[in-house]
Amino acid sequence: MKAPEVSLAPVVILACGNPSRGDDALGPILLDRLQAWLESSGCAGLADDFELIGDFQWQVEHALDLVGRRLALFIDAGQQTHAPFVFRRAQAIDSASPSTHSLPPESVLAVLARINQEAPPPAFVLCVRGQRFELGEGLSTAATRHANAAFELLKELCRAAEVGAWQARESGGE
Repeated sequence: MKAPEVSLAPVVILACGNPSRGDDALGPILLDRLQAWLESSGCAGLADDFELIGDFQWQVEHALDLVGRRLALFIDAGQQTHAPFVFRRAQAIDSASPSTHSLPPESVLAVLARINQEAPPPAFVLCVRGQRFELGEGLSTAATRHANAAFELLKELCRAAEVGAWQARESGGE
């Protein structure tokens, strides 16, 4: 018997961060807010176009989440990021060798190209500026402001989930 085909959402959004480490929680917080917004009555049908995936850090396995996608977005917090955030295109960069520890989005894209023998989908990074990353700290006041600004961008990106529209919103490198 043939297994049923699984329909993938055309856009995958991967957020990473540790909610126990202050502003490192920005990725998971934004992912939760986005999930609630997509499921709200004002966004009927929009949620089907997105798969949201959260984790503490990006790893080799996340390359498989990119297979068959039209577009990908990686969300994370950054200490040296321009405030309130940086939104930029990510290109596959083959690092020396993947490990069991965290990979940058560019390495995740390169892993997909290596294991799948095809180009990864167009991908972007939303890096939101954080200030405090200590264990047990809450979200800083500045990070809360930055998250609010980033969330406005996320809503715009979801309303126009096309490469050209996202490229027009790029704000530079980290």
